[in-house]
Amino acid sequence: MNLKDVKEIAKQKGIKASKMKKEELIRSIQKAEGNFDCFGTAISGECSQNDCLWREDCLQC
Repeated sequence: MNLKDVKEIAKQKGIKASKMKKEELIRSIQKAEGNFDCFGTAISGECSQNDCLWREDCLQC
């Protein structure tokens, strides 16, 4: 997902994107949704969050 799309989702959640990097912004969205703020922290491609909106991008980090 590109940064523009991520910023739009953040806006919808009431998060000010300002100068956040994509990874920081996604973690803020995850927290706002009540989920683990774990984007980009998967070890060896292992992730138990199968229904996560960010999964595909995350596992590419």
